[in-house]
Amino acid sequence: QAVNDRASDIHIEPGERDLRVRYRIDGVLHEMMHPPKAVQNGILSRLKIMADINIAERRLPQDGRIGIVVSGKQIDLRVATLPTVYGEKLVMRILDKSSVLLSLDDLGFLPENLKRFEESYTKPYGAILVTGPTGSGKSTTLYATLNVVSDPTRNIITVEDPVEYRLAGINQVQTNPKAGLTFASALRSILRSDPDIVLIGEIRDRETAQIAIEAALTGHLVLSTLHTNDAPSAMTRLVEMGIEPFLVASALDCVLAQRLARRLCERCKEPYVPTEAELTAARFPFEPGEEVKLYRAVGCSACGNTGYKGRMALHEIMTVTEEIERLVVEHASSEAIAAVATEQGMLTLRMDGIEKVRAGQTSLEEVFRVVV
Repeated sequence: QAVNDRASDIHIEPGERDLRVRYRIDGVLHEMMHPPKAVQNGILSRLKIMADINIAERRLPQDGRIGIVVSGKQIDLRVATLPTVYGEKLVMRILDKSSVLLSLDDLGFLPENLKRFEESYTKPYGAILVTGPTGSGKSTTLYATLNVVSDPTRNIITVEDPVEYRLAGINQVQTNPKAGLTFASALRSILRSDPDIVLIGEIRDRETAQIAIEAALTGHLVLSTLHTNDAPSAMTRLVEMGIEPFLVASALDCVLAQRLARRLCERCKEPYVPTEAELTAARFPFEPGEEVKLYRAVGCSACGNTGYKGRMALHEIMTVTEEIERLVVEHASSEAIAAVATEQGMLTLRMDGIEKVRAGQTSLEEVFRVVV
């Protein structure tokens, strides 16, 4: 049922008197059911056996995976247990392979942004960073990019922790810190395996960052993710991690910050004309006296009464130009970098969101839920 509701996670949480089952749909949790306390142990043990987890161990967090087929689709479930005061809480992340084979066009890029991004990933070398909080669709964007650049003439190697989706024609390496295979050590070996394109699941420490930047400078195309709030602060974050600013400036080619916003349900969204006060409060760009037609969420049977169905990404794409390189080398703040980037035509996350509101794809409330 969760798969048909397009859920991304299933939470099974024991309470004092009953269990609570919640689904995360389009990034928001919805309570689904409250089974009685009596079935708690049965449900958890069954799921733990399916996930190949030790069912006798209830005091320590564990994780495993289950592969199932739902209505003809191959679905992987990543299962994690967590001991709480009322028993074990179990969370299943639903990984649907068909959802990752998206093309870049499906992700909701504005034409101008898509053009800027394409200029970067078609270059033979350089680093492209995708930044944003957890669950903002960074890996989906990277996989979509890999699907575009992947062809038999190129050797593509990825290091991930864990490998969420298995892709054909791409060599994927899973880190294994227990055996001593960390991002950094895996990367060193990968660079000896004659790669053309390297994807690094996440830059977490200085060592990984250093190797990634060096790889980009020695003629590889490096794709990776970083947790920062916007595109310009990715530059300063790398410098703060201890990498020389001149290396960051010359290696980075493009930084893409993104957030996921829910799409308005096409069947029930309703047009309205906001007051000028509302537009001013939202810092929405409009001419005085101009009538702006926006859409808002209503809710119907097709979207489960939420008013939204599916999600799309909001993007902020910063191409690293000579001016920005100079600022990074001079240790400029991320605000200064952002100001120059905006002058050079970068759309901030907020501006990109507002364009999508104008096009009737999402609502103002939704954009402000995910963008400051």
